[in-house]
Amino acid sequence: MFTGIVTDIGTVRSAEERGDLRLVIGCGYDMTGVALGASIACSGCCLTVVDKGEDWFAVDVSAETRSKTAAGLWQEGARLNLERALRMGDELGGHLVTGHVDGLGEVLGVCAEGDSLRVGIRVPRQLGPMLAPKGSITLDGVSLTVNEVRDEEDGTHFAINLIPHTAHETTLGSISAGRQLNVEVDVLARYLDRMLAARAQR
Repeated sequence: MFTGIVTDIGTVRSAEERGDLRLVIGCGYDMTGVALGASIACSGCCLTVVDKGEDWFAVDVSAETRSKTAAGLWQEGARLNLERALRMGDELGGHLVTGHVDGLGEVLGVCAEGDSLRVGIRVPRQLGPMLAPKGSITLDGVSLTVNEVRDEEDGTHFAINLIPHTAHETTLGSISAGRQLNVEVDVLARYLDRMLAARAQR
């Protein structure tokens, strides 16, 4: 489990095609405290540490993961939002995040709103029922609050605000129209949606 509070920005140093895609990711973590087999969320996707060095770790990204996540993340030079797994007793500063991507969002537009950035995003209609104003959402591993939601013919549109701190401390500071984002809905909304769907089928 994670919280959606990014603690480092990593850079993909190399991407090697094997049976899966082996990434070496440079980071600022003290890797002596990270065990092989540990989970690290990489732009919202929970991946397993399979090798490590003083200032890097390696992960294997399966074809399934690549097909379900945003384009451009798993290549040399890509910058990734990183978060180590939540430990018992850690502060839950964001919301409960599993690191399992529910779908892809597309940035529709970005505009200044005070010192913040207001970002409009479109997601597939099937994710729409799990979004609510003032609810939580994870975008590329960052815990954010949904400001407004509306269903349109081409999908569900929603808006979030990026405060300057979040823009500076994550990869979302360079966000622009057309960018794909890994989207994870609130885990409680996911289970409620499943329960309601199952009840309707009875």
